[in-house]
Amino acid sequence: MNLKKVYSIGLMSGTSLDGVDIVYVNFNKGKEYTFDIIHSDTIPYSELWKQRLKNAFSEPKDQLKELDIEYGKYLGVLTNNFIEKHQINMLDFIASHGHTIFHDPGNGYTLQIGDGKTISEITGRKVVCDFRTQDVEIGGQGAPLVPIGDKLLFSEYDYCLNLGGFANISFEQKNERIAFDICPVNIVMNFYANKKGLEYDDKGILASKGKVCKNLLLELNEIAFYKSLMPKSLGYEFVISEVFPLIEKYNLEIEDILRTFIQHIVIQISNKIKFSGKLLITGGGAFNIFLINELEKVISNEVIVPNETIINYKEALIFSFLGLLRIDNQVNCLHSVTGAKKDHSSGKIFST
Repeated sequence: MNLKKVYSIGLMSGTSLDGVDIVYVNFNKGKEYTFDIIHSDTIPYSELWKQRLKNAFSEPKDQLKELDIEYGKYLGVLTNNFIEKHQINMLDFIASHGHTIFHDPGNGYTLQIGDGKTISEITGRKVVCDFRTQDVEIGGQGAPLVPIGDKLLFSEYDYCLNLGGFANISFEQKNERIAFDICPVNIVMNFYANKKGLEYDDKGILASKGKVCKNLLLELNEIAFYKSLMPKSLGYEFVISEVFPLIEKYNLEIEDILRTFIQHIVIQISNKIKFSGKLLITGGGAFNIFLINELEKVISNEVIVPNETIINYKEALIFSFLGLLRIDNQVNCLHSVTGAKKDHSSGKIFST
């Protein structure tokens, strides 16, 4: 795409099932890339869609194929509604992350549903999707993918930390971008907040009322993943097999589970921050004031929590950017991050 000014829509659905994040963004291609998020919305999932996506993990293969198409239709309709609502006329492409059902690169597979061909047919637009599969096929983790955006769009920060379903971090080390998943965050916190009838623990108020269970904290911190070498990434499988069984052993009050898990998150993040400098924090966890305050107690970095648009939509923005790089056949997956055999340009392109 030889245009200097490009308009795109980015779609992102995270593991915490908050909803679909949609951004309409303008990229300017010059010596450096710049961006402007023009419109942004989060469309919450209905209870039906939440349950379908949550239960998809255990669905048989043929039903997953059907869900892939149905979810593609859902995303296509959402995008059309977004275009109509904001009266968008200039649009070069749509980039969709989809929704992750499986992510186990160690066993050679990853699956993000939301069929790109279906989205393209419904919207009548060019669609870029399925950014992870190619990387796994050439030996990579297929994640995290956001670091190329951190490098090219947010280079003024020494660390970029995202607190979504999982915490992941990226930074420059020896002239290479390094990035990896650190530990679960909202995927666990929201699960236990739900048991109190809440969507999430607003500002960390529930956690702040709890007490740390030292034995549980010790066991969580001893999980083998935390001592494993990069590249590494996490999926729902890890939470099911490693995290929930430990927590359920202790029969704790919800407040104590949340407080203990906050401490676990803080310890794991602080272990990975090796030098001072500016730390950008985005993702839903950036609104957890208690978590941020606890983290600031143990690190010496200047913590920057940006405006709400960047907090909420940085991932959707960057997947839109990955789509731009893919269309231009530029590198959007870094082998220094994923462990793949080489840097490459990943994603499937569908046009009507």
